[in-house]
Amino acid sequence: MPKERSAENLPWVEKYRPDTLNDVYGQNEVVDTVRKFVHDGKLPHLLFYGPPGTGKTSTILALAKEIYGSNFKNMVLELNASDDRGIEVVRNQIKNFASTMQIFSKGYKLIILDEADAMTNVAQNALRRIIEKYTKNTRFCILANYAHKLNPALLSRCTRFRFSPLNELSIKENISKVIIKEHLNVGDPALNSLLKLSKGDMRKALNVLQACKAASEGEVTQDMIYESVGAPHPKDIETILDSVLKDDWSSAISTFKKIKQLKGLALIDLLQGFIEILDNFELQPKARIYILKHLAEIEYAISRGGNEKVQSSASIGVIKRALEIETSK
Repeated sequence: MPKERSAENLPWVEKYRPDTLNDVYGQNEVVDTVRKFVHDGKLPHLLFYGPPGTGKTSTILALAKEIYGSNFKNMVLELNASDDRGIEVVRNQIKNFASTMQIFSKGYKLIILDEADAMTNVAQNALRRIIEKYTKNTRFCILANYAHKLNPALLSRCTRFRFSPLNELSIKENISKVIIKEHLNVGDPALNSLLKLSKGDMRKALNVLQACKAASEGEVTQDMIYESVGAPHPKDIETILDSVLKDDWSSAISTFKKIKQLKGLALIDLLQGFIEILDNFELQPKARIYILKHLAEIEYAISRGGNEKVQSSASIGVIKRALEIETSK
């Protein structure tokens, strides 16, 4: 009974984390290759890198559970390098674990270093020597979002696997199972919006779905999905863009300001929405280039601390000017 309660209270990211490699979605090539390494008894040091929420941690934990079974805790050391990232951790915790052998267990130990791209250069340099020294009885799996932040000497000691953002079908397969288990009612518009906004990140999709369940009685709507993510609703973007394209300057600014304040939207999110809608328009190359170039400059200005009111006016000016270019002969 206590176990069931603790499982119910877990975040869905942990509750529905894969227990076996068969449960890992969207990374079939990586799973097949790693499984073959284990089957042949020739597991190298591994480097998993790619965007967050694509299954790096889930894959290595599922692999470790398949290899060690009930002996998982004795044979696996899991460290989050964003917390434990200094030289002392490498010298003490990692070195002590790697240097000792289990008396009654055959095979190698496994050390998992999550978010290793946050480790200091000194710690990475110390780690490469430990990898060399204890290869006989220890394997390392290094997880990182960005491979270029790791020491080249460390990269050369590992077999690399890139985890791409998950496709919508893979996320949909997993999410559909969660929806059934959690007794949720999610319509097609809400599900499609969730898949679109998650952008290949399974963790984000599960967190948004859990937030929606907490805010409702099991009925998840499209509006709830957008509110949970904090993204502007397509209807709001269309209303603003329609006003910018058709109304005079003062009306366009008024509509822009009203919806932005009412919905609590950020200009940088609205710009992205404008681009997505304008991509579907049939524009002359000259007008399209003008919009992309100048909206990119506005986005850069915002990221550098530019005034939102000024940049909002500039955005309207860019779109209206592009319309003039489009309609001129």
